[in-house]
Amino acid sequence: MISRKILEDLKAHLPKKQFSIITGARQTGKSTLLRQLEDYCKEENSPVVFLNLENRTILTDLNDNPLNIFKFIPETEKRAVALIDEIQYLDDPSNFLKLIYDEHSEQIKIIATGSSAFYIDNLFRDSLAGRKKLFQLFTCSFDEHLMLSGKSDLLEEMSRLIRKTDYKSPRIDYLRIEWEEYLIYGGYPAVITETEKEGKIELLREIRDSFVKRDILESGVRNENVFYNLFRILAGQTGGLVNINELSSTLRIKNDTIVSYINILQKCFHIAMVRPFYRNIRNELVKMPKVFLLDTGLRNSLLNNFLPLSERIDRGELWENAFFRLLADKHGTDPVHFWRTASGNEIDFVLSESGRTQAFEIKYDKNQVKESKYRLFNEAYPEIPLHFIWMYPFDHDFFRRTF
Repeated sequence: MISRKILEDLKAHLPKKQFSIITGARQTGKSTLLRQLEDYCKEENSPVVFLNLENRTILTDLNDNPLNIFKFIPETEKRAVALIDEIQYLDDPSNFLKLIYDEHSEQIKIIATGSSAFYIDNLFRDSLAGRKKLFQLFTCSFDEHLMLSGKSDLLEEMSRLIRKTDYKSPRIDYLRIEWEEYLIYGGYPAVITETEKEGKIELLREIRDSFVKRDILESGVRNENVFYNLFRILAGQTGGLVNINELSSTLRIKNDTIVSYINILQKCFHIAMVRPFYRNIRNELVKMPKVFLLDTGLRNSLLNNFLPLSERIDRGELWENAFFRLLADKHGTDPVHFWRTASGNEIDFVLSESGRTQAFEIKYDKNQVKESKYRLFNEAYPEIPLHFIWMYPFDHDFFRRTF
């Protein structure tokens, strides 16, 4: 069992008064993360209890009276840690957290996970303002993929490449093979640890069909087929503009329904909408966002396409989606934007964070890079450095360019 990067952030937040809320798609490892926190608390001699609300006895007690949580807390003068898995099963999880925080935060620190149904609840946003900190757990990053698949030696080799700019790795082809596998099958932990390709595909289909269906049911979606077809359409246009009118016409449903379903897909942590970057320049397009999936394996499962990169006509889109995940892993999704004018001039990503802005244009093949095409952006924003990022040829500088 590996430690995900987010584990250290959660450990650091343990002494804070705010409750810790772990968000993320199903099957990303939230329950495992809670178990690792439980082990850490025990090592630190901190009183801790793990409460899985799929246990009906525990659920009934907490629904009857939130203060029944003290029945499960060890008697101690120290502040206890309550790890609550699947908190959405409570009748009113937001009110439960609010009451415990307002009246007993000196006695209990709650770290909770929940499904999309909890995060869609307006009460979660309104009543817990200032009382919580959100931690988003994505599917595994590439270095976590290497660790989980038992290839820590390749992770060390990748780190060496990044640190030493003149280093030439004799194992670069092994790293390329792993990177291409990561793009095809994504970062769900169970998929990574499955060694057979057919097994990986079956697991991704199960996530696509069973777990996404649970998201649909818990979110109150009425037209399951339309929702699923919308998800497939968005998967097929990753990196493209999301035109609500066109989607409404294609699926023959109202614009408001499309907007609602897209919001649910975001709250289920399957997609991210990237907003345009602009500084009040008249001809910049500022309305339509672009869409990316948060896991390339789920994207490929929705498209039923697990062909190797060399045989794919969508390898450019897949590579752009993968680079978006690299940015999201490092910076979160909020600072990531794109630039596009009404006449079609475009830069794939503009990253604005901590007072620094930089731009990235993504090409699968280095030969596709034509710097002269981006004169308009450079003239409009001469202070913003523009980086060209390519995947092929896959050379010793690949990880230095991207990680």
